[in-house]
Amino acid sequence: MSHNLPYDPVLVFDIETIADIDAAKRIYPELAALNDEDALSALQSLRVQEAGHDFMRTPLQRIVCISALYVKNGDIKLFSLSAEHLSEREILRKFFRAFESFGELPQLVSWNGSGFDMPVLMYRAMLYDLSVPLLFEEGDTVRDMRFNNYVNRYHSRHLDLMDRFSQFGASPRQSMDVVASLYGLPGKTDVDGSMVGALVAAGDWQTLTTYCESDVLNTWLIYLRWQRLTAHISTEAHQQWQQHTEDYLNSLVDDEGNHRHQSFITP
Repeated sequence: MSHNLPYDPVLVFDIETIADIDAAKRIYPELAALNDEDALSALQSLRVQEAGHDFMRTPLQRIVCISALYVKNGDIKLFSLSAEHLSEREILRKFFRAFESFGELPQLVSWNGSGFDMPVLMYRAMLYDLSVPLLFEEGDTVRDMRFNNYVNRYHSRHLDLMDRFSQFGASPRQSMDVVASLYGLPGKTDVDGSMVGALVAAGDWQTLTTYCESDVLNTWLIYLRWQRLTAHISTEAHQQWQQHTEDYLNSLVDDEGNHRHQSFITP
């Protein structure tokens, strides 16, 4: 690519989670004697009583997939770390490798990452006694990160697009699907977050990772529009990055010659 982004590298990410039944049994002793299936049903009922919905508390979200798009020196790589082959601890450890070297720290890009993904990453990393100092550095050790870090909500090293579009909550926050659809992007497929538990139970990891990666691709393409809006890239550069992304996705085929992300490729 001849047009540079304001940050290099860039890491666009999204996580998928299910309820952590083992942890729930520690928090709710009345669930301890139940099998996992019954415990989940009881936990969902408890959650509805507590909050009016069955979406689990953030600390009880167990990560089963992290998908990411890594962009460096014009090269693009889309990948997923999932519980098909990795423990949750290994998923986290491999993802945190992106934050080991100050000179290579990426700009994180997410949709609702500040409200959900990052808190989940913190709770789960502490569960496994993992350390990722540069992700939480605020300038005490690395002076250059005092005014440009991942922790401060108003810095851009972690760019939560949902936060920015809503002016940090001053305007109602919108779903990624709505915004993606506004811009003619594929948005959500026929899978949504409520189906993740069933996909994991069925061992349908391809559908799960494709869904998570689709969220990442939507976020990335919205990010490119944000860079154009803020004049960090030109209209020409924006068009070139879009085409570069499509060309990359067009090269990703399975053993039968099928594209996993056909909806992002122009017919």
